Amino acid sequence: MLTKIVATLGPASLSPDVMLEMARHGVRIFRLNFSHADAAYFAPIIKTIRAIESELGVPLTAMADLCGPKTRIGEVAGSPRTVAKGEALLLGLPDERPDPDRDERVFVSLDVPPLLAGLRVGMPVNLSDGLLQFHVTREIKADRLYEIEAQNAGLLSSNKGIAFPGKHHPLPALTKKDIKDLHEGLDVGVDAVAISFVQNAEDVIQTKEEIKRHGVWVPVVSKLERQNAVDNLDAILAVTDAVMVARGDLGLECPMSELPIIQKKIIRACRHAQRPVIVATQMLLSMVKNPIPTRAECTDVANAILDGADCVMLSEETAVGDHVVDTVKVMQEISQNALEYYLERIASPYAPKREKNPRKFVAYSACLMADNLESKAILCHTVSGANARLTSTRRPRQNIYAMTPDPRVMRFLNFAWGVKPRLLDCADCGYMEQVENFVNECPDFEKGEPVVITAGRPTPGNDMPGTNEIKIYYK
Repeated sequence: MLTKIVATLGPASLSPDVMLEMARHGVRIFRLNFSHADAAYFAPIIKTIRAIESELGVPLTAMADLCGPKTRIGEVAGSPRTVAKGEALLLGLPDERPDPDRDERVFVSLDVPPLLAGLRVGMPVNLSDGLLQFHVTREIKADRLYEIEAQNAGLLSSNKGIAFPGKHHPLPALTKKDIKDLHEGLDVGVDAVAISFVQNAEDVIQTKEEIKRHGVWVPVVSKLERQNAVDNLDAILAVTDAVMVARGDLGLECPMSELPIIQKKIIRACRHAQRPVIVATQMLLSMVKNPIPTRAECTDVANAILDGADCVMLSEETAVGDHVVDTVKVMQEISQNALEYYLERIASPYAPKREKNPRKFVAYSACLMADNLESKAILCHTVSGANARLTSTRRPRQNIYAMTPDPRVMRFLNFAWGVKPRLLDCADCGYMEQVENFVNECPDFEKGEPVVITAGRPTPGNDMPGTNEIKIYYK
């Protein structure tokens, strides 16, 4: 499968047998949601992932998804209660709650002072995960207490999320809980870390510094959930390892009608920057309860693949759903059908822009050579993973075997479109000999068949050349 499947683990999917079936049907990345558990809870689950990895002989990736500074309102009197269109409510810090005998308006408390700071008349406020939309109509106490007016009717409940579309949030992406979870997650063996509510490159850099402090390297996945992140996309792409289009909270921050185009623009930008991109949220949501998806959901998954997403993600569907394995099978089937049309539509590998980037042109040339030879595969020897990612962004129809000596890089490359990561473990062999040995022993290739191999070979004038070599090898 060229497009990878990310599946969230939860009560419905923690059985080793279920996890094994998920992996057999295309799941390569298991998401561990640290919003609902800690590293101690996930430690035995990671051991199960490693056992399945060994049984199937394919790399599997355990991705820790950190909670981030998601903000929720406090208790609402009489919750749940209906709010009428045009009704005025109060939004403020908990100690600003008025005497209900003197003011009958519903009071919504928010115990995060920085979020109320700078709120002004006319600004939008969304509650109940975006189902209730308000505008600020009066500033009662600057930065502390406001009147907000409902733009639509709906149900208001306690402890729901709140969003301020377009407003800068002066909160770091990593909370104290996240830092604790990050280090403990690394201790139990997570392979990648997703950070929530990224706003700028500094959030990514801070996370990478925490990982470096731990004395290891794992890739960082930046979840784009705020308008600020979209506005700062280029800077984020310069420092992150991968991106997730987290459409749930992003859909609260930006107009819903703009979300499909934002998704397409992010995917395109990620491919040009050689950063894998995951599309997430409500992809097959109806399958939490139903054995088949809606037509719209099938189309949504297919469109994400046709847009060029590296990965598509399941959340509630596999965490708490009634049809976990069937949901994965449906996503695999949609992907396979969509990819046939996708490859037919693009016809040939993507040509690079007119730019001075020899490594990108080497990757493109390798894809053209593989097409011309009607080769089954392109094999990339890579230490950092960059060679395989560059080749992946050209979107060849051949499988890309990424041959690396680093287990961390191997599992990171599960995020990249079309890449089959493999670990090289022959310490006494040269890199080209190791790749050729793999071809000779791999049952995927028939005797006499050609494959294309790319690698980087140091030269007298450049001891760190990147990818600079293409070889045609016949088994």
